[in-house]
Amino acid sequence: MKPSGELAESSAASPAGDATERRSALLVSTLASFLTPLQASSVVVALPRIGQDFAMDPVWVSWVITAFVLSAAIFLVPFGRLADIHGRKRVFARGVEIFTVASLLCALAPTAGFLIAARAIQGFGSTMIFGTGVAILTSVYPASERGRVLGINVAAVYVGLSVGPPVGGLLTQHFGWRSIFVVAAVLGLAIVFATWTRLRGEWAEARGEAFDGVGAVLYGVALVLLMLGLSRVPAASGTALLLAGTAAFAGFIGWERRTPSPMMALDLFRGNPVFTFSNLAALIHYSATFGSTFLLSLYLQYVRGLGPQAAGLVLLAQPVVMALGSPFAGRLSDRVEPRTVASVGMGLTAAALGFFSLLGTDTPLQLICANLGLSGLGFALFSSPNTNAVMGAVEKRSYGLASAIIGTMRLVGHMLSVGIAALLLAMYVGRQPVTAALHPAFMDAAGRAFAIFAGLCVAGIFASLARGKVR
Repeated sequence: MKPSGELAESSAASPAGDATERRSALLVSTLASFLTPLQASSVVVALPRIGQDFAMDPVWVSWVITAFVLSAAIFLVPFGRLADIHGRKRVFARGVEIFTVASLLCALAPTAGFLIAARAIQGFGSTMIFGTGVAILTSVYPASERGRVLGINVAAVYVGLSVGPPVGGLLTQHFGWRSIFVVAAVLGLAIVFATWTRLRGEWAEARGEAFDGVGAVLYGVALVLLMLGLSRVPAASGTALLLAGTAAFAGFIGWERRTPSPMMALDLFRGNPVFTFSNLAALIHYSATFGSTFLLSLYLQYVRGLGPQAAGLVLLAQPVVMALGSPFAGRLSDRVEPRTVASVGMGLTAAALGFFSLLGTDTPLQLICANLGLSGLGFALFSSPNTNAVMGAVEKRSYGLASAIIGTMRLVGHMLSVGIAALLLAMYVGRQPVTAALHPAFMDAAGRAFAIFAGLCVAGIFASLARGKVR
């Protein structure tokens, strides 16, 4: 009889797991892919109330998001590598458990600092989910079905994003913002139960390889310095932190080239244009889109005077279209070159962001909803095909790492996007609450941010096309 590790490896090496294994993997991964965006989009709607309760200015409020995303970005690649070595199911399950406990801590937060620290712990747990869910699906499904199941997985993300704003608004308005985190904890417990009772297999094709602890530390330090620097620009301390972060990242690259068992195998990028440019396109796309939801939430509540529930219903238009379009886009990428589908999606997103750069204080809400729908269609056409291209460009032993890298592109893009928005708010509005007298300054900051985001998406079209053909 084979040891358990050999059983896992032989199962992962087969063209696909059996039907029960595949269905269980899809169930658990889809539930987790629903939970984290549900919680994230719910919190975005609750930010103004959180700011009021703790007397936080808009830049400080943005750290409720940034703490989560920064923590997740720091640990995502290291845990993707650890999952390849020690088992993706094991890392995935621990991540859901940590996320659940951190959600309870957020619900009990007595101060703004405690909440931000708990959000960082949430981000830490989420890395173990982000870096393994897609990798598990890729391990058990054959290449001919990969686009379809990844489309379902991405659709779950967008269903979570769809449900999040109205649910978050409803909970915040009637039960307080803390109830959002209580709901996340309950759902987390359900996913923990499903993981340990339904998901039977284990996948660790890199079992026995060494983990690069030095590289993980250098990588984390570089990201922290870069993101802290971005949040403090244009102050001199911000510039100094950016330079220090750049130096730390250069040191990380140098170390990865020398160490025999690197945390991030640079060979994945070298001579692999599909993998390289697909990740670059993802970074650009997320850098151009995440901050727009943050700004629109503030705009609808501060400038237009909507309550959290009404604002959530307006923001619902984008993720609904994402959820409906993603399975179709995933199946399409099994038949049509992913770069074509993804590039069209990037173009639609650029057009939508260009419209938002012209947003006024009296723009009809129906027009805002229609444009959010256009943005959602662009996002759906981009995300599933792009993920399919990334996962199809690596060997099985690197599925966890590849999934973590594309997840890192998403999270770093989120940080950059919120960082750009927070920087412009600091420059135009200052470190103070947004009152009626500051609405014109807020609109100036938002308009310039949307214009920058639209420009980024235009550049991203070229990165998407440059990846070359997958087939």
